[in-house]
Amino acid sequence: MTTIGGDVAAALSGRYTIERELGAGGMATVYLARDVKHDRKVAVKVLHPDLAAALGAERFLAEIRTTANLQHPHILALHDSGEADGFLFYVMPFIDGESLRDRLTRERQLPIGDALRIAREVADALGYAHEHRVIHRDIKPENILLQGGHALVADFGIALAVQSAGGQRMTQTGLSLGTPQYMSPEQAMGERTIDARSDIYALGAVVYEMLAGDAPFTGSSVQAVVAKILSEKPTPLHTLRDTVPSGVEHAVLTALAKLPADRFANAAGFAAALASTGDAPAIMIGRGGATSRASAGSRRTLVALCALALVACVAAAWGWLRAAPANPTSRQQVVLWKYAVPDPFKPGASFVATQAALAPDGSAIVYADSVSGWILMRKRRDAAVAEPIAGSEGGVSPFYSPDGKWIGFLTLDGKLKKVPAAGGSPITIAEGAPTDYFSAAWLDDGSIVYGKNDLFRISSTGNAKPVALNMKRASGGWMQISPLPGGRGFLTTFCAGNCAFSSDVYVYDFAADSARVLVPHAVGAWYSPTGHLLYTMREGGLFAAAFDRKRLAIRSDPVPVLDGVRAASLAFSPSGTTVYMVDATANAPSTLVWVDRQGREEPFDSSWAGRFEYPALSPDGKSLAVSDRGRTTDLWIRRADGTRRKVSAPGVANWRSSWFPDGKSLLFLSVRSGDSADVYRVNADASASAELVFRHRFGVYEAVVGTDSQWMVFRAEEGAAGGNIYARRIHGDTTLTALVATPANEMNIGVSPNGKWLAYTTDASGTREVYVASLPDMRTNRLVSRGGGTEPRWAHSGRELFFESGGRLVVVAVGAGADLDASEPRPLFSVAGYRRARNRPQYDVAPEDQRFLMIKDPPAPAVPPVIYVENWFKELLAKVK
Repeated sequence: MTTIGGDVAAALSGRYTIERELGAGGMATVYLARDVKHDRKVAVKVLHPDLAAALGAERFLAEIRTTANLQHPHILALHDSGEADGFLFYVMPFIDGESLRDRLTRERQLPIGDALRIAREVADALGYAHEHRVIHRDIKPENILLQGGHALVADFGIALAVQSAGGQRMTQTGLSLGTPQYMSPEQAMGERTIDARSDIYALGAVVYEMLAGDAPFTGSSVQAVVAKILSEKPTPLHTLRDTVPSGVEHAVLTALAKLPADRFANAAGFAAALASTGDAPAIMIGRGGATSRASAGSRRTLVALCALALVACVAAAWGWLRAAPANPTSRQQVVLWKYAVPDPFKPGASFVATQAALAPDGSAIVYADSVSGWILMRKRRDAAVAEPIAGSEGGVSPFYSPDGKWIGFLTLDGKLKKVPAAGGSPITIAEGAPTDYFSAAWLDDGSIVYGKNDLFRISSTGNAKPVALNMKRASGGWMQISPLPGGRGFLTTFCAGNCAFSSDVYVYDFAADSARVLVPHAVGAWYSPTGHLLYTMREGGLFAAAFDRKRLAIRSDPVPVLDGVRAASLAFSPSGTTVYMVDATANAPSTLVWVDRQGREEPFDSSWAGRFEYPALSPDGKSLAVSDRGRTTDLWIRRADGTRRKVSAPGVANWRSSWFPDGKSLLFLSVRSGDSADVYRVNADASASAELVFRHRFGVYEAVVGTDSQWMVFRAEEGAAGGNIYARRIHGDTTLTALVATPANEMNIGVSPNGKWLAYTTDASGTREVYVASLPDMRTNRLVSRGGGTEPRWAHSGRELFFESGGRLVVVAVGAGADLDASEPRPLFSVAGYRRARNRPQYDVAPEDQRFLMIKDPPAPAVPPVIYVENWFKELLAKVK
């Protein structure tokens, strides 16, 4: 911590414990701290010393107290303010999210629906404050925080307090308020009387930037920006982005009018103009009415498999605002906001499957609301909005009884419950259910099947103990349970490695008390009343095949019936109402590209595309090992002459390779027996079959060769303990040496070129950070990231370490001494659009340390479209005929 930071910590000790600096702006430095009295995380903003000196404590604190009573869902509250040892500070809730500036830096332009939703929420906050005679005066992306998809306006009234307290002294010291790109003309001219219409102008500038990618006026200096604000008109939005509706453009340009009298009279008027003309592409039926939610961002396979069903259920809710379906098949496409589900990659986050439940007659849909603290919501066809189901707090994974009279669900605290569909109190059927992701189904014979690692069957009356089914598998979980008619059995998907590298559809036969693979490499299966098995493949698409209910076997070749359907994203009722999510990029391949330190990009091999994972350049940079992931994941070697060769034997996953220093062979992980990955060695020229090097009882998830070719460092996920890091000789004495074995989750291992340092990521602090430790004694252990970091890669010189932080690739200079003198991280370029991973770097460094080999993913829609179909079985029968 800097000297000033240390002084702040000392000044606030006893009240707030400063943990680290979060960032600094024009007026203040913000610190993450713990409120000692209330034992909670807070953000403490400390005014810069020169600004504090210009203001004086008494008047500043008197003015800031006038804003402390602002209470609004889109306004960040003010907890505390004061003066300590000459420091002026104020305290706000700590928001574990990002600012709008962070998102704009990453994406540059936002989806139109996202931009309009954020604008309306900020306008709502402004309108409330203006009614209380408080003007913000500094609306900008940095002061708009995003949490759970919602906007929170920060520093409300701070600018007013600074100006009111500082008066002429601020001008004399050269300090100014407002950010030039968002200042209204009257504010830029220094007028003292500023009203609500100045905030409206600033919000208009923010909306313009969200849509266009740049603020309406930019320049090389403050003076240049101010000159444009006073004399020029903004470039019309439609010339920069032709998809912006004309009504939205008119509303934004009205807000940006030079004269206050020509703008909207109030924030509500601006919000209404955006809402009525915005052509907002997404309506989400949420608790208490139609609300919009921001996308939680793209997820990896596990997240997609679990969260898609939730989005699909909301799609169905949209369709039921209309009348009951007619006989002809009707199809409509809607783009919807996804709920902000918890991130399973964050420490302590609970993540569960939230399947949709369609009533047997298609009259209602039930889904889990993850935003409102997990509660079941029901949307009836003839109702305007969804309503919470009383007594379903903490409920997830809902499912209907076959007669539609009951709604079953699991709870976050491990209970299996049911509640009458007509209304009433919930009844607990069983306890001891899993508390992470899981699924359940109600069978025709009245029993219920539920679970995750183990599946259980119990009577829906709850008058018996659950019976464990013969479904034992190692290292994986059962997901997406679908009943078969007559209570004969059910369909379920088994995912190994959190569905990251394999998944198969099984059929369970109660008569035989056993399960067998029905469709390999598939994700999600359902029995259709038309007599067909429906299933989705890992690469997308919905297929149908005739199904023999007596033999529980497929009896025809599969027929593709829907293109582009995302895996496991189908839901339908026996009445034929169907919803599914389309993934426009399901089969779109990735490419490999070089990116230099300035972010300039050039192709690596324009003739090669695939579903690439984990690139690893040979020590001389002339060869590349990379996995191509389809139904199975194969390891390929590409030579300098452009030739390519698969070097892995058949297996469901062959990936995460590490070269030996001589470049002649490499280690890689492969899943061949059971469900866990083992370490193999293969020659780069594939002159011999791969040989098994190491097998760990919990599976190996990363393995790196040491610089002497004698040692390897690996990561094993050891049950509930998470990832631990070990060293082991490849030959000879293979005793394991624990390097980092803690209750936290360690990953992203990398050994420095001189073999003396280990870089790794750990979430021990509650946030993923990058550390560097001395090998092999681990006595020196230094934090090198600031505010989060992952995917570390060493430079070949050994003098730099690269890693991802805050959506950018950053670099840290490291010294060669025993204490590892590491510099502050310096950002290089945005990693938006390139493949990311939580547990192993998805890029590599060229030998000269000036370029990076990245996986460039195809562009994906911000919110995947969802298709709502009525009377879909008629269409299905026509396709399989």
